[in-house]
Amino acid sequence: MQMNQPSPRQTERTEPLRATLGDRIGAGVIAILCLTVLSLGAWLNPAAEGHGTHKQLGLAPCMWAVALDKPCPTCGMTTSFSHAGEGSWVQAAKTQPMGALLVLMTATVFWGAMIQTITGARINTIIQPALSPRTFLVFGLLLLGAWFYKIATWH
Repeated sequence: MQMNQPSPRQTERTEPLRATLGDRIGAGVIAILCLTVLSLGAWLNPAAEGHGTHKQLGLAPCMWAVALDKPCPTCGMTTSFSHAGEGSWVQAAKTQPMGALLVLMTATVFWGAMIQTITGARINTIIQPALSPRTFLVFGLLLLGAWFYKIATWH
């Protein structure tokens, strides 16, 4: 390596060290949305059937379950969030494994967004590289696996 060329560690930073005001406001909105979802899950009473908790919010029953007597890919998600909100993590995972994973992801995003909102740390620069096509493929496969599990444990 020649002396006049900068080493990889000496290259110029392309992004500011701190989040912009707009980034911080956006992170604050994301934190509020995540906290709202987590709070609703904690407020609801989990349905004993393992699905249908969303009806407490005034939503209609799952039409897929009504018409086919089989769960849709998201059946049990709200119930899983509700179990997790009560601290029943094993029951949350038994009810809908993907729902339990989403609770953890929602809580993680909440705290990351709060850190960025309050301190200005650029948390999004850590998360963005993880949002690759491979990540979405794995997420889709996990959702599919959780759906098959829900079908196998239906009623």
